[in-house]
Amino acid sequence: MIKFSDMKYERPNIDELKSEFERLTAEFSKADSYEKAKAIFLSKDKLERHIYTLITLVNIRHSIDTRDKYYDDENEFWDDTYPELQEKLDEWTRVLLETPYRSELEAEFGDVVFINAEIEIKSFDPVIIPLLQEENKLTTEYSKLIASAQIPFRGEVYTLSQLGKYKKDSDDEIRLEAWKADGAWLKENSSKMDEIYDKLVKIRHKISQELGLKDYVELGYYRMQRNCYDRTDVEKFREAVVKYIVPVADKVRRAQAARIGADYPMSFSDAGLMFRSGNANPKGDADDILEAGRKFYDELSPETSEFFNMMLECELMDVLSTEGKEGGGYCTGIHDYEVPFIFANFNGTTADVEVVTHEAGHAFADWMNRKRVPVSTIWPTMEGCEVHSMSMEYFAWRAHDDFYGEDARKACYTHLAESLTFIPYGTMVDHFQHIVYEHPEMSPAERHAEWKRLIGVYMPHLKLDGAIPFYADAMGWQRQSHIYTTPFYYIDYCLAQTVALGFWAMIQEDPDAAWERYMAYTTQGGSDVFTKIIEKAGLASPFEGDTLRKVCEKAGAWLDAYDLSGIE
Repeated sequence: MIKFSDMKYERPNIDELKSEFERLTAEFSKADSYEKAKAIFLSKDKLERHIYTLITLVNIRHSIDTRDKYYDDENEFWDDTYPELQEKLDEWTRVLLETPYRSELEAEFGDVVFINAEIEIKSFDPVIIPLLQEENKLTTEYSKLIASAQIPFRGEVYTLSQLGKYKKDSDDEIRLEAWKADGAWLKENSSKMDEIYDKLVKIRHKISQELGLKDYVELGYYRMQRNCYDRTDVEKFREAVVKYIVPVADKVRRAQAARIGADYPMSFSDAGLMFRSGNANPKGDADDILEAGRKFYDELSPETSEFFNMMLECELMDVLSTEGKEGGGYCTGIHDYEVPFIFANFNGTTADVEVVTHEAGHAFADWMNRKRVPVSTIWPTMEGCEVHSMSMEYFAWRAHDDFYGEDARKACYTHLAESLTFIPYGTMVDHFQHIVYEHPEMSPAERHAEWKRLIGVYMPHLKLDGAIPFYADAMGWQRQSHIYTTPFYYIDYCLAQTVALGFWAMIQEDPDAAWERYMAYTTQGGSDVFTKIIEKAGLASPFEGDTLRKVCEKAGAWLDAYDLSGIE
């Protein structure tokens, strides 16, 4: 198979692409048999795969080095160009929904293609193209700003990602100093982030108005392809989080504070330290972690072994944190080559192992569904995708000795504890965005005040005393890139974490049966809507009233009973 460095990118002729979409759309509308319609449907899918491949290659290479002028220019080109192509895709979608061969296409490719097509036409109109171009430029501006951070710390200069390991150091002085250095840079740039976000909120609201929608919440749900639940379902989930998860998460945090000898409520600096002797840290360097990952996937199943060795051989993971590199991590698919790609920033913390488990969970799902047609059904909607990744993290517990060495017990406890404490945070991120987009007239100061109020509801363990710049000033939402780049994504993590905790419970009882259930879920790809994929795999829906309560009770009881003897 081809290595990533050998994958070719060349800027296409946009007029030729538009003409080809127009030709396929016209021919599809005139098809006089199902076989002809299907052939055109497949040709359009092949063209769409190629466009996605070009965009993905640019996005990855721009992420790896945001200073690279060539890919910076290409990124700007696609920021401007893709909204124009969306117009042609919209024309295709409208013709697709009118085809007399809908029943035959649904029988062969699944009805989710048409369910999503009906959503897509609600979220686009040519009139919004200039607004989409401006929105793209603003999200790129935010990403480049975060990537540009150069933070002095103890005689060296670090990016935000590189500073992360010191923010979890067991030495109270080092950890606090790192948080303050991180927060000082972010606070210095906070007004710029406020400016970018204020423009984004107003542009997104205007787009929703141009489309005749109530607000951007409605449009945001369409963009996220919410095809089997709505904001009412999310509100009910949010209420269950406050009722069941927040009290248990708070209990976990109180135990943490007692364990490390910290005050309660805790400072942001102390909240990042799980054990007085230090957090669980990976054993060895990046190569050691990747080798431990290879061993884990070799032993897990024949499918995972083939997958991970392919990722290593084809250089489909860029994981080192380097200057000019975009922050965070992600997995994406390079469809022309039928391979996934993992982007990350190793920093010497548990997050490095999570790349090899979480992001590789996404990548494995992509690999198992790489030949699925159409391309839009390779992946389910985002909450479905996050089940792949979050559940894989639990299967990797069997490899914690290799990943963490003597810190393996710490790692298991921390992972489950943070699974519970994450759900309130993730739900808060989503709740915050609902408020912002339901009230687009809010000022930056009002947004910060709303974030502070929500911290009191979802994360009462945190001290907002201003002692740590930015974070203790209730500005931390600006560091959550999803809020800027992919609105309403974050609740997907919470829904998926709920399902993944169900997998965790199954693994405790019968790991082999749990893996069979995982494969039954994963191999469906995006062939159906989220709730039906869950149902077909025999899993509990996060929207069912008792699901959160049950997983919370089981996980909480496990944490209470876990033997921490010998761990300071």
